[in-house]
Amino acid sequence: MPLPRREAAPAKLNLALHVTGRRADGYHLLDSLVVFLELGDVVTVAPGPLSLRLTGPFADGLVAEPDNLCLRAARLAGREVAITLEKNLPVASGIGGGSADAAAVLRALDARPTGAESLGADVPACLAARPLRMQGLGEILTPLPPLPRLHVLLVNPGRALPTPAVFQALERPGNPPLPARLPAFRDAAALVAFLRHCRNDLEPPAIRLMPQIADCLAAIRGSGAQLARMSGSGATCFGLFASAAQASAAQAALAAANPGWWVAATGLAPAKH
Repeated sequence: MPLPRREAAPAKLNLALHVTGRRADGYHLLDSLVVFLELGDVVTVAPGPLSLRLTGPFADGLVAEPDNLCLRAARLAGREVAITLEKNLPVASGIGGGSADAAAVLRALDARPTGAESLGADVPACLAARPLRMQGLGEILTPLPPLPRLHVLLVNPGRALPTPAVFQALERPGNPPLPARLPAFRDAAALVAFLRHCRNDLEPPAIRLMPQIADCLAAIRGSGAQLARMSGSGATCFGLFASAAQASAAQAALAAANPGWWVAATGLAPAKH
């Protein structure tokens, strides 16, 4: 693949996240409905030597150190490249972040190395970057048919929430999974109706650690969302709206009322190939 090459790293959204068990080694088992968004970071790879340059509104939250996932991805692919990461997503925010960036590096290098999951449990899903059912530790991926168009509002209270702390605060790791067979979603209303019966089992422990998440969820619900939920291990929350205009109006209102929050309206990204 000729270089330089620019590759999107779309945000990952857990529409539902059920924690179904915990193994003897402490790792948790998940059953999650995952989609990817138009909004995300951007990775550019150019001929080496191996390096990482950080730009974008959230670059200050990262350090270009050797164990950065972008650099680890390039080393796993066996490539010496100069990487520029445009960091548009908040750090440690439950919407893919570093895993999406690592997957974008691998896609930009046209690399599918063995052991991509060693970079993070979400990396295989982020490599696919399409609607998925994600089970186990994240290694069991079932592609889903294209989903109805969704109008999404993302809200983050402006604080990072480390994933290990949220799992440690989870009181009950053995919860019911998603239905064995997912229904066909004829439209967005059917998908939203299904999601109302689902959960994010990490939401309660995340709220205990960071009560501002509950404030974000209340604000999203108050802005007219059909559904409000936390994504991943937080702290980013999302709302689903009936139209792009409603999502944009909610973005403007919540951003004006809460200047310390990160608020963004977006939609589903086209599937990667």
